[in-house]
Amino acid sequence: MKTKNTVYLAQSLDGFIADQHGSIDWLSKIDNPQHSDLGFADFMAQIDAIVMGRHTFEQVMRYGQWPYDKPVFVLSQSLEKLPEQSKGKAYLVCASEQEVLSQLHQLGHYRLYIDGGKLVQNFLVKELIDELIVITVPVVLGQGLKWLPERPLNSKISLLATSVLLGQLVQSHYQVLNSTSM
Repeated sequence: MKTKNTVYLAQSLDGFIADQHGSIDWLSKIDNPQHSDLGFADFMAQIDAIVMGRHTFEQVMRYGQWPYDKPVFVLSQSLEKLPEQSKGKAYLVCASEQEVLSQLHQLGHYRLYIDGGKLVQNFLVKELIDELIVITVPVVLGQGLKWLPERPLNSKISLLATSVLLGQLVQSHYQVLNSTSM
């Protein structure tokens, strides 16, 4: 089966995914009277599992209600165990990015959603991302958490599609061609 690792995220106009305190509250300020999920449910229907970084997992746990119906694999070198309320929904993995992909493929998970700033950076640098779906929100945070690495990538990034959502957001869909696939 063809594998595909996809990043789906929202960023500020200046490229941050969280503010300087790690908060994503600025996303709730989007004018969205119909409460559109901006295509997220359709995206989630196409994936098998989520690979998530520790900080993102901790943010998700603050929501109170578990938002996913797919298995979540939390990649962390510092956590010893996950909270009891995530049992059966999230699984702790202490492995390299390549090792976790291999483990998930063995479990039958081939289409993966890669989520979390540092994790996305690591996957991009190691040329393990196939697709980027980026929603740009017209807000300037000034500082915060970036999702792109601070160094050039060897990958060729090709724009597949762009659309305007809610008359204010820009969604860009990219294919990432890594040096091994070019």
